[in-house]
Amino acid sequence: MDAARDFFVRFWGVRGSISCPGEKHQRYGGNTSCLEVRCGEHLLIFDAGTGLRPLGCELSCEGKLDTDIFLTHTHHDHIIGLPFFGPMFGSSNRIRVWAGHLMPAHNLHDVLCQFMTAPLFPVPPQVFAANVSFHDFEAGEDLAPANGVSIRTAPLNHPNGATGYRIEFGGRAICYVTDTEHLPGQLNDDILGLAAGADYLIYDATYTDDEFPSHVNWGHSTWQEGVRLCDAADVEHLVVFHHDPSHDDEFMDRIAKEAEARRPGTVVAREGMVLRP
Repeated sequence: MDAARDFFVRFWGVRGSISCPGEKHQRYGGNTSCLEVRCGEHLLIFDAGTGLRPLGCELSCEGKLDTDIFLTHTHHDHIIGLPFFGPMFGSSNRIRVWAGHLMPAHNLHDVLCQFMTAPLFPVPPQVFAANVSFHDFEAGEDLAPANGVSIRTAPLNHPNGATGYRIEFGGRAICYVTDTEHLPGQLNDDILGLAAGADYLIYDATYTDDEFPSHVNWGHSTWQEGVRLCDAADVEHLVVFHHDPSHDDEFMDRIAKEAEARRPGTVVAREGMVLRP
């Protein structure tokens, strides 16, 4: 494929809540949420969980970096990688960090400064040598981070708020919708609108439908709800994402088998996986 038109997502972290290294999580991975999305020559990053650190190590060989990091929200498992993202310390790099869930009560710069404040963290964001800027928007706005790249956003049902994203490039679309809780028997109109006709819907499947009743109001959903959304929104492929730490490789293998039987072509996200629409 022509590199200028190449469009793909690579998974650097697929877990939710807390990282879980160890032999029982080797096949799917234990790092928390982080996606690399390439739109031709443009690099976009979605979420800054522990998977952001190895992505930063990979990017260090690319030289000068100009990128955007879009956060679904600012709970620890989605931002813990920011202070350990190597490009933050390169003076020739330009990094824009975005969030759509904080206004009007908060703003992203202040929230991240509080996160990196003693005694919780030894150094503040001022240690970053890169040109780092922080941008707040309201979920529901459209964004245009680069020529030929458009991003639609929508609010999600999660404690303290969260944002879903639809990335469009070259007539194709990848949707990233995690940390959202569904209402049983009622499909979310915001998500349906965001995902309509997309090539991939990367969806919060922290629980199964059997587990969900014990976790109401925790802010997460199920792979079965992802199937229902994809069927209703005419999405080509569901990607099961944000795996619960208690779901080891054997458990995830069972989900993969069940999901494939329910909706052929469904993918269970693994660290290192690359998907091209």
